Amino acid sequence: MSTATVTMSSSTVEFPAGATTHLRLTRRGRAVLTTLAAVPLIVGALFFALNGGGALASGDQARVQFQYVTVESGQSLWSIAEKVAPTADPRDVIADIVSLNQLDSAVVSPGQRLAIPAQYER
Repeated sequence: MSTATVTMSSSTVEFPAGATTHLRLTRRGRAVLTTLAAVPLIVGALFFALNGGGALASGDQARVQFQYVTVESGQSLWSIAEKVAPTADPRDVIADIVSLNQLDSAVVSPGQRLAIPAQYER
């Protein structure tokens, strides 16, 4: 019968030829393997919990209708803000209009339709 010799660091282990070895995991090895398997599951659960909850909440909201203003030639957001909310600070009104309409800047062009925040509607 032939044998295979395996040398590990300072000790020599002999196995019969054709014999298979069994993998033994230490306690630390099992902990590492369990952690590696659990991390993607936890990340996926957090992702779906955070994103899925927002989508459900937005579906429960009542439909809000806005008053729209069409920008005329020569108008700016400042003049529109003064027109729709004469008693409010125009800077606050402009910030709310930019935020509501998801504008990149405070520059508007003629013919553009802008939603007016509900607190400034007449």
